[in-house]
Amino acid sequence: METPLDPMKDDLPLMANTSYMLVKHYVLDLDVDFKSKVIEGVIVLFFETGSQYRKTNSTGKGGCQLQSDESSKMMASEPCHIPVTNVSACSSKMVYDDFSVCGKGEEDTSDKNGNYSNEEQASGISSSKDCCDIENHGNQDFLLILDCCDLSVLKVEEVDVAAVSGIEKFTRLSKLTGVSKELENLRNQIVHELVTLPADRWKEQLYYFTRCSQAPGCGELLFTTGTWSLEIRKSGIQTPTDFPHAIRIWYKTKPEGRSVTWTTDQSGRPCVYTMGSPINNRALFPCQEPPVALSTWQASVRTAAGFIVLMSGENTEEPVQLQEGILSWYYYVTMPMPASTFTIAVGCWQEVKQKSSTAAIQTNIEFSLPSSQANFRWHEETCGHVEYPCRFQNPAARLQAVIPYRVFAPWCLMELCEERLLQLIPQCLSAAYTTLGTHPFSRLDVLIVPSNFSSLGMA
Repeated sequence: METPLDPMKDDLPLMANTSYMLVKHYVLDLDVDFKSKVIEGVIVLFFETGSQYRKTNSTGKGGCQLQSDESSKMMASEPCHIPVTNVSACSSKMVYDDFSVCGKGEEDTSDKNGNYSNEEQASGISSSKDCCDIENHGNQDFLLILDCCDLSVLKVEEVDVAAVSGIEKFTRLSKLTGVSKELENLRNQIVHELVTLPADRWKEQLYYFTRCSQAPGCGELLFTTGTWSLEIRKSGIQTPTDFPHAIRIWYKTKPEGRSVTWTTDQSGRPCVYTMGSPINNRALFPCQEPPVALSTWQASVRTAAGFIVLMSGENTEEPVQLQEGILSWYYYVTMPMPASTFTIAVGCWQEVKQKSSTAAIQTNIEFSLPSSQANFRWHEETCGHVEYPCRFQNPAARLQAVIPYRVFAPWCLMELCEERLLQLIPQCLSAAYTTLGTHPFSRLDVLIVPSNFSSLGMA
């Protein structure tokens, strides 16, 4: 049985077995529904084989880790349900019913927290011990474990990235000498080449991440949910190397989920935002949370017209109207960061703009450093982080004392923000630049959050 945990007192359990499978990129495709207070949709995860498995496998030891890095005990499974989906690879709309089966066809009368795939239900599996129990059975299927809480997982499947037009450029067949040419290995090879592209090809990388996330599925995967984890396996696959490196998960949040707050802003209009605590983003999407798990992401979020979607992304594209009354917002990041730094806020915000354009220009000039001081600070500057499109190596970025920023607020605070906040932000950015140097990010959104915001920040 899982040990009860108080998020206010205890450390969060790190369930994800990142030493064996490491997420390198997330693609989220979500719908925000204020009537049901649910965010639902699809997330596609792109993996690399973890460093610890590569090391143990190269020495001929130790084939497969079936449990999480944090715990060696299998988590007790929760009640199981049959998801019935009617979706295309590019749509996050889903339909399901509440009919459920446990064990040998017995009716499930408990609450709806756990999930199993259709195939697993049909075979009569009713507990995680049947899925994979290394204590009783020696060599069993590899078990991928993700950090997850307060989510309803509906379906998990492998993504056929090899079906994407033009993807053959990533196969590099010359590198596959001596390697099985089976389609499953080819898919994993494509994902490996995609996630390891050089930083200067980040636009091409994002393009193919998008295309691959929309590729058709090529088989459902077995899964079960625990209080703090989502466990996924594929029958007959016993090592992380052979496990699918691109998977798609259909899921929906719960209104009581502890990663998001559904509330109203200071004007009394509905809004929702991520809190960053007490359980990070585990109730927003399945993820990996150990410190080694740094990844990039991109997200498309749809909501009713009249709402504005803000996320901690690098771009500021305008929303696209998909149909009457529905807008789609798109953001991405190219700097690998923890999944807990993904932030989202959706509400009837309004952008606060400077009335006088000349005042904004003057503000930027006033708080810029002299070039002589700038050149002194950046002489021979080098970075020791993993490769990504780094602003510290960009001369133009290193001269930017005040990065582009936007300010959003509920309508009742617009005038106050214009009078006070717009004058303060460039001074704060310039002071941070003077003290710390080049801004690591290319832009900033400032949001006046509701008074019940209970966290230190969203980014």
